[in-house]
Amino acid sequence: MEKYFNIAGPCFPGEHYMLPALARFPGIVRFVERKQYFVLHAARQTGKTTAMLALVDAINAKGEMAALYFTVEAAQPYTNPDEGIPVVVRAMVNALLLDPRWHDMVEREIVPKMSSSAFDVFSLFSTLTRLCKRQLAIFIDEIDALSDGTLIAFLRQLRSGYVTRARIPFPASVALVGMRNIRDYKAQVRSDAHTLGSASPFNIVSEVLTLRNFNEEEVRELYAQHTEATGQVFEPDAVAEAYRLTAGQPWLVNAIARECVEKIHDFRYEEPITFDDIGLAKEAIIRARGTHVDSLMERLKEERVRRVVEPVILGSENGAPRNDDDCRYVLDMGLLKEDERHALVPSNPMYTEIILRYLSHDEQEDFKSRYQTPFWLRADGSLDMPALMAEFQKFWRENSESHHEVYGYKEAMPHLVMMAFLQRVVNGGGRIIREMALGSKRLDLCVEYKTFRYAVELKMKRNYSPEKSLAQFAGYLDRLGLNEGWMPVFDGDKSKSWEEKIFLRDEVVDGRSIHVVGL
Repeated sequence: MEKYFNIAGPCFPGEHYMLPALARFPGIVRFVERKQYFVLHAARQTGKTTAMLALVDAINAKGEMAALYFTVEAAQPYTNPDEGIPVVVRAMVNALLLDPRWHDMVEREIVPKMSSSAFDVFSLFSTLTRLCKRQLAIFIDEIDALSDGTLIAFLRQLRSGYVTRARIPFPASVALVGMRNIRDYKAQVRSDAHTLGSASPFNIVSEVLTLRNFNEEEVRELYAQHTEATGQVFEPDAVAEAYRLTAGQPWLVNAIARECVEKIHDFRYEEPITFDDIGLAKEAIIRARGTHVDSLMERLKEERVRRVVEPVILGSENGAPRNDDDCRYVLDMGLLKEDERHALVPSNPMYTEIILRYLSHDEQEDFKSRYQTPFWLRADGSLDMPALMAEFQKFWRENSESHHEVYGYKEAMPHLVMMAFLQRVVNGGGRIIREMALGSKRLDLCVEYKTFRYAVELKMKRNYSPEKSLAQFAGYLDRLGLNEGWMPVFDGDKSKSWEEKIFLRDEVVDGRSIHVVGL
């Protein structure tokens, strides 16, 4: 069977291009051998299930312990433990019945007991441990699918088994695997709490692990497997661009390669994968809105996500505190990360585009119908930036009051509308590179069209200090190697007239021309 880049479900060595599944988990076997209970959390589609299945196989092959893998996703709809716990038990028993090593034993010793309401997770795990000839390790996936009473009952039964396992048979090691840290599992533990707030009632966790992304060398190694199998080369700058766009997020890394190999080149292995192919693949993935991208988009609608993400879009100094549950939630899901300056930023450039383009989607569609003739093009193919900015000033003056927040992103609405306008301009001929970070007080854009580049820095008037802001933008221009840039400044003061707000002022800082566009 010909291997391929997998973007659906766990990876298997005989079917998919993949890296050693446990390479990103140094020392994890040690936790199992030390009979520890631990949590593994990482963002969706980063390789958790693949790693757990590989770990189960490795432990079973070693022969000193027995390992089992279960998923409890089937119990997601049930918050009442009287309904949810039996669903969890049935899901686990059904998985064991599909395993030839356990089928007969489970059918004989466990299935007859399942009709009893007293046969719960504690009973199942205790019986499995008694029947097993070796010490038992259990890996429970999708644990954060459980919530409220079902989750609390499940964790309490595990804790009860843990503290009595010296007298009553119970697994030597248990790992809870999910998207979020246990402290953020959805459970109404107290009347004033929406999350566990700590590991209690599962306060027996010895370690909380997470799964890192691929590094650039690992991306190169993964793509090289395809080259070795087919002869199709990923050019060095293509690999570097794939890593830059994805920051090594495993699903995105595989999705870009798959798009290039199967869609752009249609399995023509004699054709190399180029830098430009990576850009085309990125665009196709964002527009296709596959499961991974769609999941991120849906999260942006959540109020707890908005209150963390919106300040990042605006570059506000005051965002949610890092120890805030909502902030931890967004970091755990992998939508944002802390950069080297400890500022909150999108986890990779593709997520930056997904966030901003999704939130401005309706405006983009409006601009498509409004501007069908490309008035913004000059004879040499460059963009007429003065005409563009003048047109947006006119549009904003006439329509700003009719634009409302999208999914509650009221403060970011001016930025989103401006980016939708620019996205309409570059579609089919360029791209926008976006940079945003909490505390930056700005949103930096580099508009690339044909062979031309234009720097744009969006600011709110409350964050605009002429001397400091202009110097800051001059530094951005220096980094891009440009001598000219555009700074739209949105003034939300409703007491001011449009004659006061609308202006174009040219400044020169360190020999660089900065056009301040009042809005």
